[in-house]
Amino acid sequence: MNGSNPIIEFKDVSFQYQSDAAFTLNRVSFSIPAGQWTSIVGHNGSGKSTIAKLMVGIEEPSEGQILFQNLPVDSQNKREVRKHIGIVFQLVPYKEMVSKVNQVLTEVDMINKADDEPHSLSGGQKQRVAIAGVLALNPDVLILDEATTMLDPHGKSSLLNLVNEVKVNNHVTIISITHDLDEAMHADQIIVLNKGTVFKQGTPQDIFKCEEALISVGLDLPFPLKMNRLLGFDSTYVTYEGLIKKL
Repeated sequence: MNGSNPIIEFKDVSFQYQSDAAFTLNRVSFSIPAGQWTSIVGHNGSGKSTIAKLMVGIEEPSEGQILFQNLPVDSQNKREVRKHIGIVFQLVPYKEMVSKVNQVLTEVDMINKADDEPHSLSGGQKQRVAIAGVLALNPDVLILDEATTMLDPHGKSSLLNLVNEVKVNNHVTIISITHDLDEAMHADQIIVLNKGTVFKQGTPQDIFKCEEALISVGLDLPFPLKMNRLLGFDSTYVTYEGLIKKL
């Protein structure tokens, strides 16, 4: 869907947690372009969180293949793969982090909070520190699993701006896993999951043309698109900035 080489590929991947259970994922295929922001969206039970576990080898597919830079993500290679993929909130090895922590705290604008107690930080600040911990390991890929959940609008906006800066300045591939389509509007490409299959994939402009289809699979439209509909404007893709111009 763009010219970038894929850094992660899912090829006909199916997964079930128990051999007699229903498939959580069923013949899922997609690619994650290197250096871009891909948002994987779906309601609860769509299989999106399972995808994160498969990407880092916490789980292995029942069928199909997952590749990281053409290397199969399996029991033999998962240790190597994990050197290149960071997930927010994962435990970071202390010795590896110490030498870089001031640098990355500066990058995420948290150096002035370095000596603060964690409980004194806001939700958005805790998320920034979590991202700093992952960046200390210089990952090629940063996975954010529902990273903006429970943040207030300011905290969410601030965090998403930070993620975009990390993508551009650190040349990191971003994968955000979320049910929040407002968050997905920031991505370069979106993969929509429904009942363990890929429902749609494309740019935000492509995906949000399909408003009724998104609603049909239990997803809530982004705020600017919702307001656009309520105000009776044409049903084209619109950002917050575009909506303000219309008003």
